[in-house]
Amino acid sequence: MTATFRVEDYAAPSSSSPASAGVPALPRRLRGILSLDDFEYAARDFLPKPIFAYVSGGCETNRSLQANRSAFADHAWQPRMLTDTSRRTLDTTLLGETYAAPFGIAPMGISALSAYRGDLVQAQAAAAANIPMILSGTSLIPMEEVVQANPRAWFQAYVPGEPERILLLLERVERAGFGTLVVTVDTPVSGNRENNLRAGFSTPLRPSLRLAWEGITHPGWLCGTALRTLLRHGMPHFENSQAKRGAPILSSTVTRDFGARDHLSWEHFDLIRRRWKGRLVIKGILHKDDAIQARDHGADGIILSNHGGRQLDGVVSPLRVLPGIVQALGPDYPVMIDSGFRRGNDVLLALALGAKFVFVGRPFNYAGAVAGAAGVRHAIAILGSEVLRNMALIGVTSPADLGREHLA
Repeated sequence: MTATFRVEDYAAPSSSSPASAGVPALPRRLRGILSLDDFEYAARDFLPKPIFAYVSGGCETNRSLQANRSAFADHAWQPRMLTDTSRRTLDTTLLGETYAAPFGIAPMGISALSAYRGDLVQAQAAAAANIPMILSGTSLIPMEEVVQANPRAWFQAYVPGEPERILLLLERVERAGFGTLVVTVDTPVSGNRENNLRAGFSTPLRPSLRLAWEGITHPGWLCGTALRTLLRHGMPHFENSQAKRGAPILSSTVTRDFGARDHLSWEHFDLIRRRWKGRLVIKGILHKDDAIQARDHGADGIILSNHGGRQLDGVVSPLRVLPGIVQALGPDYPVMIDSGFRRGNDVLLALALGAKFVFVGRPFNYAGAVAGAAGVRHAIAILGSEVLRNMALIGVTSPADLGREHLA
């Protein structure tokens, strides 16, 4: 597998160009998709309203969700000219691995409810593109299947509250073959996602006439995702939250697997660090002092994140705290970021502000829902093409060349 980003390696050609050898023609439903936002518009029509609300929504007033996007408007480019950008590359080294682009797929729970085998299609597309994909601990496909499809996938854990259960989960993750563990720390309790309830979505999922009507009126999702899953794989379960298989998504016992973690502390993280021999990342950091603690307690890297605006309403956007945290940790420590990224320009801005890598979530979920693996491949190609194009317009040849000097 080459590490160099080449759209033609894993993306279908445009509707006006013939299919190249080994690459299928772009499916008709993707020919009008020109940006990641277009996938959201398409998914809004394709998915039942409760499912779309779960993926798209934030919490309470959606203030944090909106702030994640508005933060990008605070910066402007100051490009350099005549820099010879003909040999541009997106190759990026992160945690000892070389990837084909400076972005990857963020963890998203219950992806297989919005897209058929959603976690698998994301993992397969990421493997083909040579970018990292992080499997969510609230996924509906066993981690063993996902890592088999993509041996370089990362696993994100919502660690249980008891040391014994933590160790058992780590044993399973290690046995499955994951090399990178991501511990999410911004969920001591679940956020108030009242918009999900207003739209008819809940965990556990409760059958109702409203939900049935939504399925009937969205036949593409009903036949292509819901019934196909039930007939081929049975009722979905939360597969990866514990060392053993969790409850089905309709079970009233689901909440026992995702109880409050408000007593977790750095002592629990120290336990994980002693046991886990692979790469260890903390996700959900937003404060400089916590970032320093993470480094000092042995984290190999951190992901600045506000959970896509889904936890604390009014919480700061990761982009706004990025420069200060990078300054506190130094330029060489792996500071990654997610929450609100939609454009190649967004990715480049985070890199210029000091991030080493960017993770993007919802758009890849929408892409898988609308068009399966082809949709995710197309989304990766769109984002990569935007990054590659705008690097030329800014005047750099590598993601590592970006810095504050390129910002007005």
